[in-house]
Amino acid sequence: MTSAVNHFTHGLLTPVLAYVMSCMGSMLGLRLTAQAHASRGGSRARWLLGAAVSIGGTGIWVMHFIAMMGFDVEGTQIKYDVPLTVASALVAIVVVGTGLFLVSYGRGRLPALLGGGLLTGLGVASMHYLGMYAMNMSAHVSYDRVVVAISVGIAVVAATVALWFTLRVKKTIWITAAALVMGVAVAGMHYTGMYAMNVTVDTEPGVVAGADALDFLVPLMTVISLITLTMLLMVILSPSEEELHEDAELVAKLELRRRTAQQQHLAYPAPPMPRQQPIQQMPHISPMQGRRR
Repeated sequence: MTSAVNHFTHGLLTPVLAYVMSCMGSMLGLRLTAQAHASRGGSRARWLLGAAVSIGGTGIWVMHFIAMMGFDVEGTQIKYDVPLTVASALVAIVVVGTGLFLVSYGRGRLPALLGGGLLTGLGVASMHYLGMYAMNMSAHVSYDRVVVAISVGIAVVAATVALWFTLRVKKTIWITAAALVMGVAVAGMHYTGMYAMNVTVDTEPGVVAGADALDFLVPLMTVISLITLTMLLMVILSPSEEELHEDAELVAKLELRRRTAQQQHLAYPAPPMPRQQPIQQMPHISPMQGRRR
């Protein structure tokens, strides 16, 4: 018996919410990478790690499983393998972080961008299909290879464009626009991959092992979302790249003014103060000496 697969059990609620979360994670990730490019040393690495959690954790993984909340197969329960689902989250964060580090420390060179985009795209596709494999149901699942290849291609292109955005996008208005584009790309990859899925329910459904979505996914997504909000507060309280640049310009101007004044002082030293002549004291004449004269 071929089941009726429904990707929108709750209507537009899950796809819209998934898209919003993807945009939020992408926006914060781009903001964090801009902060990383304005930093040096360990601080730069920490901002990039935060960007990996934001884009990989919230922008991609949370988006994926919010969309999966609307997935339903008639005739069987759907439960989730806990270790595989957690592994999919780690894969998303690690591959995005690797791509960010490659591009950032590769100084935006084309080989680093293309290599990072390929690695990140393949990793995102792996996360997606690993998350789908983590679904347990009393059914046989197969995939259309052509559609799978298309979804992987979308993931690679989207990842490359996202990494390019991290290098070029600095201002808030452009970060917002880039995040909206990244949200479309991530959602497009997800639903393309889901479209490649063919499900045939078993004639005699058995007991399905695993955790329910509400008992497991919702708490995990909540934790990742709270981490994202915490990083958002850190970014808001931290000076932006423009503010750091303005502060650096002000310090440079003050230093230039100080050096100019010092050079002028050395070139045109102040004339020496005239020495004061000692006051000659008149001889003291007593009143008796004045009368004798």
